Amino acid sequence: MFSTNTITRFKDLETPFYYYDLSLLRQTLEACKTASDKYGFHVHYAMKANFNPKVLQTIQSYGFGADCVSGNEVTKAIATGFDKNKVVFAGVGKSDKEINAALDADIFCFNVESIQELDIINELARAKNKKAKVAIRINPNVDAHTHHFITTGLDENKFGINSWQLHDVAETLRKCANLQFVGIHFHIGSQITDLEVYKNLCTRINEMQDWFEDHGFQVKVLNTGGGLGVDYHNPDTNTIADFEGYFKVFKDFLKVKLGQEVHFELGRAMVAQSAALVSRVLYVKIGQKKNFLVLDAGMTELIRPMLYQAYQKIENLSRKSEAGSQKPDSKLKYDVVGPICESTDCFQKDVELPESFRGDLFAIRTAGAYGEVMASGYNLRDKVQSVYSE
Repeated sequence: MFSTNTITRFKDLETPFYYYDLSLLRQTLEACKTASDKYGFHVHYAMKANFNPKVLQTIQSYGFGADCVSGNEVTKAIATGFDKNKVVFAGVGKSDKEINAALDADIFCFNVESIQELDIINELARAKNKKAKVAIRINPNVDAHTHHFITTGLDENKFGINSWQLHDVAETLRKCANLQFVGIHFHIGSQITDLEVYKNLCTRINEMQDWFEDHGFQVKVLNTGGGLGVDYHNPDTNTIADFEGYFKVFKDFLKVKLGQEVHFELGRAMVAQSAALVSRVLYVKIGQKKNFLVLDAGMTELIRPMLYQAYQKIENLSRKSEAGSQKPDSKLKYDVVGPICESTDCFQKDVELPESFRGDLFAIRTAGAYGEVMASGYNLRDKVQSVYSE
């Protein structure tokens, strides 16, 4: 990602900024498309991961659909060129305004998360003399074995409809004349690296689709969600997620019937490795117990490490040799922190790095997902720019 020429280019740029390697993004999208097309699977890009305009345009150009969790994401997807017939709208708290906008856009499907939401969508669709396609998001109570802040498929989570509510769901669907049931939807969490978890999900999906068909509903769409993780520790050697292994699990263990479509909602795996947050050292503080590197980027530009102690690799770009490897500088341990007036504004503690100095360029890797999209103006911070490889 960082050639000598690229690092030289950075020296004249104002920091911090998000750096997007569009070539790597295209390689990743190509790998995802090749692996999913092999089995005839449908992939919707989860827009919440990154809605940078160039990133969205690139993803749309590969023919992927869009998975949206707000009305504005629906609007943005369609404005970017995503086919409305490939746009799905999920989310546990859709407002009437957002539902009406999605109805007006004639999107493919609403992923519905409560019985009350079924009634509301039916009522709003009736007022417009429309029929809304819906998939029922079921909470499968499958443990994703990921961080508890990004687990979504357990009984204790706020998302989805629990299995003991399915009889009420069926009754509601039968009485709602302005709803068209198309399928079932699942999502068990994010940053999942153990593919065995998805085998358990397939078992639950198979059981749930049999339940609906036994109760008189034709299941056209099996939406498995997403959550495929990436390697935050080794972004250079394990750059592209294991799309082939991921999709093969569903090919081998999901019971797909004639005429059914299998849908996925991938976000992080498609964009995370394609970007880094580039920053400069403002101050070096050498102490008796702790050394600090104070960067000009902080939790306002990348909140994941502060929000749930997520690891992201940190590199000193200025200490790299012409060949791209680390110079044989002395090593020190630093707490790498930001400038925000919060004690939690820390990217990582006790990071072993080459001895670093004011003005050194740093890269925080794998920032293409949940980086720019979660940026804030806290402390009246300026919104930072995006820089592209092309």
